[in-house]
Amino acid sequence: MWSGCRSVRPPLWSRLNYFNNYWIAMKFCRETHVDTPTEITHNHFVSLSPSLHAGSIADEGELSTVCYRPEGLDRLVQQTKFSKKELQVLYRGFKNECPSGVVNEETFKNIYSQFFPQGDSSMYAHFLFEAFDTHNNGSVSFEDFVISLSIILRGSITDKLNWAFNLYDLNKDGCITREEMTDIMHSIYDMMGKYTYPSMKDSAPMDHVDSFFQKMDKNNDGVVTIEEFLETCQKDENIMQSMHMFDNVI
Repeated sequence: MWSGCRSVRPPLWSRLNYFNNYWIAMKFCRETHVDTPTEITHNHFVSLSPSLHAGSIADEGELSTVCYRPEGLDRLVQQTKFSKKELQVLYRGFKNECPSGVVNEETFKNIYSQFFPQGDSSMYAHFLFEAFDTHNNGSVSFEDFVISLSIILRGSITDKLNWAFNLYDLNKDGCITREEMTDIMHSIYDMMGKYTYPSMKDSAPMDHVDSFFQKMDKNNDGVVTIEEFLETCQKDENIMQSMHMFDNVI
């Protein structure tokens, strides 16, 4: 474990367990399929937030213990959809678990693995970490964290879908290939493990890749562009509902 963060299963990250168990169990294990990877993505981003439900933000006792004010607080208020008080509480949780103020990929993977002991979450965590690491410097700062969290929790539908597309566009060339989506789907199945019920067939990852391209690749050119991705998702009622599932988490 990297020395910059404390504990094996820190409270800041413990909401992974609640959200992932709820969402993945409901959409993945019970139905043994994922309508689109977008739904899984949205859940995982939200999972990284600390315990800040609507009531806790308004709790004056909670806020009174927040002493640290990030230097760029006013800038972050402008860049995100969080209030100053919300950012203070978020920062306290982030700083308590990672005193250095940043999380590197090894730590991110270790934290993530605590909630998927039945599988191997390292590859999915790698993809997710790269999406959070917007400066490509091998670390996720508090600023990186809250900017992305703001998009996932309070961004427009288009903002959220653009974020998801960026995750799946592994080489960031503006389109999703079959190879990229195959890597994503294998990482999700590896993360879920082999002991889900009902059990999943070995061909399931490729079946989902085929389904994804049948839905998304409108011109059958073998890649999915951001335009195709947005158009398909915005016409899918299930995806639209999933985009609103965690609107009031914080």
